[in-house]
Amino acid sequence: MTTRKEIKEAKKADLKRALELDPAATSEWQIKHTYAGYKALCGYRKAHWYWERGHKKIAEMISYRYRQKTNVEIHPGATIGKGIFIDHGAGIVIGETAVVGDNCIIYQGVTLGGTGKQSGKRHPTLGEDVQVSAGAKVLGAITIGEHSKIGANSVVIKDVPPYSTVVGVPGRVVKSYGKRIADMDQVLLPDPIMDEFRRIHKSIEDLCAKVGIEDNTYSITQEEYITSEFDQEGNDYNVKSI
Repeated sequence: MTTRKEIKEAKKADLKRALELDPAATSEWQIKHTYAGYKALCGYRKAHWYWERGHKKIAEMISYRYRQKTNVEIHPGATIGKGIFIDHGAGIVIGETAVVGDNCIIYQGVTLGGTGKQSGKRHPTLGEDVQVSAGAKVLGAITIGEHSKIGANSVVIKDVPPYSTVVGVPGRVVKSYGKRIADMDQVLLPDPIMDEFRRIHKSIEDLCAKVGIEDNTYSITQEEYITSEFDQEGNDYNVKSI
C-alpha cells in the first residue's frame, strides 16, 4: 500500500516535473494554487490512499470533488507513478485499471479508457516517460512502451513498443531507427498518410515518364512532396501499421 511518505515524495516529484517542463511555470506557489493538473494529481493521491485501504466510498467522494474542481477525472483505483506532468488538464479521463509510469506527460483531452464492459484489467498501461498529446485516446488493456510518444488526436488500440511514435486513426507506429523522439513536441511528427501519398505519386510519375506524358498534375504540392519524404535528419521514415 502507498504510505503517506510516498505520497509526499510523489507530490514533490510532480511539482518539480511541472517546473522543469512548463515554460509558463514561474514558481511552486503558482503550480500549487493555479495548475488544475497538479491539483487533480494531489486529489487522486489522497483518494487512492483510501481506495487501497478499502474505504472506497470515501475515495469516490474525494475523486468526485476534485473532478468538479479541475475537470480532470482520475479513478481512485488507477495506479500512477511520480513525476507526472498533466498540462492544462481539461477533459482528461483515466480509468480504474490504468497504470501510468513515472515521469509521464499527459495533455488536455486525453482518455486512458476501456473498450467495453469486461471486468479485470481493461485500461492501458503507460511505461515510464511516455508522452500522450492533446486529444489522444488510448483504449483497452494495451501497453505503451517506455519513452514512447502518442501524437495529438491519435486513437491507439494495440500495443506500442518502446521508443516509438504513434500517429493517426487508428494509431500507426513510426519507427525512428532506435532514436528517441524529441521531447515536448506535439507538432513535428511523422505523417504516414502523406508518406503513402508520396509513394503512390512517385509510382504515377514514373509511369507517366515511361509513356511520355510530360504534363503531370500534382495532387500534392511540390513542397509537401519533398518535405514528407524525409525526416528532419534526412532519414526515410519506416512506417508500420499496428
